[in-house]
Amino acid sequence: MALTAVADDRIATVVTTLEMRQRPPLRPTPASPLRLVRWDRPSAARYRALFTRIGAPWLWFSRLALSEEALLAIIHASTTEIYVVADPAGIEVGMLELDLGTSGECTLAYFGLIPELAGQGHGRWLMAEALTRAWRGGVTRVVVNTCTLDHPSALNFYRAQGFTATSRTVETFVDPRLSGLLPPDAAPQIPCLDSRRQATIATSASATS
Repeated sequence: MALTAVADDRIATVVTTLEMRQRPPLRPTPASPLRLVRWDRPSAARYRALFTRIGAPWLWFSRLALSEEALLAIIHASTTEIYVVADPAGIEVGMLELDLGTSGECTLAYFGLIPELAGQGHGRWLMAEALTRAWRGGVTRVVVNTCTLDHPSALNFYRAQGFTATSRTVETFVDPRLSGLLPPDAAPQIPCLDSRRQATIATSASATS
């Protein structure tokens, strides 16, 4: 078995693409105190703040690397639908983003809740809401991607919801903690081998001790 080296300043992950080819049978939506609200043309700053709050623990960074113009072109496109998950107090605690840019297809581009809500069953509620919106006239395929940097249960969760894995790819990228897109202490469960981050964390720890 041959191994391929990855530079210390980069991260490698295996991306699994999953699909659903048939609308799932109707069933009651799981109960939840949360609600899903359409986000109509959010500002880049507001979008990035929620994106980071949800995704930083899993090194979500792609939307943070875009210019404001490029980001707004995506999230304000007529083929993009963004929904915010709000708690009973109206605080934004999750996100659902649908990409309808491919004919006959709906991609769950971003699907997530803040880490504090993990393991409470809210994911099943959000998926039920997502599929209700994804399966619309003309859609014959719903797609979602997950990777080995996501929550360890993510892949099994999608499969349990009726998705089937169709392909795997390997992605490598510069660690966003080194480029400044995410703070140095983000996602501590994902090791960074580059000495620059290790030095930054050590300096921060000394300053707060």
